[in-house]
Amino acid sequence: MSVQSKALAVHLLTATGAVFAMLALLAAVEEKWSLMFLWLVVALVVDGVDGPLARRYDVKRNAPAFDGELLDLIIDYLTYVFIPAYALFKHPDLLPGWTGWVAIIVITFASAMYFADTRMKTRDYSFSGFPGCWNMVVLVVFALKPGFWVILALVAVLAVAMFLPIRFVHPVRTRHWRMVTLPMALGWTFFAGWAAWVDFDPQSWAHWGLIVTSVYLLGAGAVQQMVYGRDG
Repeated sequence: MSVQSKALAVHLLTATGAVFAMLALLAAVEEKWSLMFLWLVVALVVDGVDGPLARRYDVKRNAPAFDGELLDLIIDYLTYVFIPAYALFKHPDLLPGWTGWVAIIVITFASAMYFADTRMKTRDYSFSGFPGCWNMVVLVVFALKPGFWVILALVAVLAVAMFLPIRFVHPVRTRHWRMVTLPMALGWTFFAGWAAWVDFDPQSWAHWGLIVTSVYLLGAGAVQQMVYGRDG
């Protein structure tokens, strides 16, 4: 297989995320939350794999007819933002009445602006501001089921954090602590799939794994920023 064919195959792999997004949305409409999150986890795995492959096969040079970054952003908005926000709004026990409307408006509007922000990456390929990973946030909310005031506060804080000069790690590209960050990200993915598989059983150890890995992934970039400087 030529390098051009391999580069094209990477674009095709990225595009499968749209299929998984549709399957997740169909599950969400039927309120099959565990199935929805399982599809979103599959989409997250694809998103984690296609980036390194795109750089390895230099898709910009070898398959220039398709804009891989644009394709990735479209799918990320669906799987990271749109579908999780819908699930948060639709679930009958999380955000009652007006609180659900506030959450989906804030999440979708702020995320649209963030995804279009040309300053979203720092020099070391970390994210500048919370990178709109609402799929991860909402999955943890489904697992822990905190009160609606806690959920609203979390949505508000993270929406504001999208536009603050705070670093958040990219699990693959941020070089500092990569030997810890990458296993943490893989661990989060494993625990997320486990939690969804057991239908968010509160007795599952997956919940503790989600808490530990989520705290690390949310806070590691800020700690690195204090240690190495914003662009260090």
